[in-house]
Amino acid sequence: MTGAAPVVLDAMGGDHGPAEVVAGAVLACREHGVPVVLAGPAPRLAEELRRHGAADEIAVVHAEDAVPMTERGAGATALAASSLAIGCDLVGRGEGGALVSAGSTGAVVACAVRGIGRATGVLRPALAVALPSLPGGASVLVDAGAITDPSPAMLAQFALLGAGYARAVLGVADPVVGLLSIAAEPGKGNRLARQAEELLSELPVRFHGPVEGHDVLAGTVDVIVTDGFTGNVVLKNVEGCVRTALTMVADAGIAAPDRLAEVARRYDPQTHGGAVLLGLRGTVVVAHGSSRAATIARACVVAHTLAGRDPAAGIAASAVTAAG
Repeated sequence: MTGAAPVVLDAMGGDHGPAEVVAGAVLACREHGVPVVLAGPAPRLAEELRRHGAADEIAVVHAEDAVPMTERGAGATALAASSLAIGCDLVGRGEGGALVSAGSTGAVVACAVRGIGRATGVLRPALAVALPSLPGGASVLVDAGAITDPSPAMLAQFALLGAGYARAVLGVADPVVGLLSIAAEPGKGNRLARQAEELLSELPVRFHGPVEGHDVLAGTVDVIVTDGFTGNVVLKNVEGCVRTALTMVADAGIAAPDRLAEVARRYDPQTHGGAVLLGLRGTVVVAHGSSRAATIARACVVAHTLAGRDPAAGIAASAVTAAG
């Protein structure tokens, strides 16, 4: 295949089987011009591609196994013939420009670390999600679910990775970083937050200090740093609150339906495609497990756009310093 390396799509990741993933691959290829390779059982994927008349448009790399959606971590690496592991290996060897999977986040992280590898100096990768903010821009939430029990040094590295993402992807020249906590005053929060705050204050970033939950969508900072457990709760809480608030406003009839639809689109997973796994030697986008074809296609577009950009570039020395 000529041109840019294709996006490798884990055809067996997600709640809806290969049918939605293959449909998303076809959309990405036909409507967005994204080169895609599917990793999964060749006979089954060939059948799905024929249903779309796309057998000659999208290549398939055969993979015998699939990682169950119930697999939460390192057990996935034992399935060397899985679509996820083979997809990661393709990216690690440079035969794919990026990986997209709607599989279990823990499994994707484990396989990506093994098959693609961490960037120099990075202790653990982190998931970044760009959340729309009130001023009209976006704030990067990191970690959104990759590492649920990090050390303070890992949180410090998440700040560096998030700042790099804000610069490379959102175009923020000098990102402001905040640490999610229970109070805005310095020195509060649990032990993890207090120790991370000390490390962040010594890093070469514009550290705002602690921020609270109500700052997440307010645009107070460009990057919001937290552990993956808290970050995932925040992310799902934001999605749920937006849906609830928009439903209540719609039922009350106090806003135009087209305006409500516009706001809903800003927070729809189909709009952002998924979360980006930062801190690797390659690009990985993790889509929601319930993703349908349109969201899978969007994730492929995001992955294709990010391939070749490196939010971790230049942080190695600082990352080692943060690791202490």
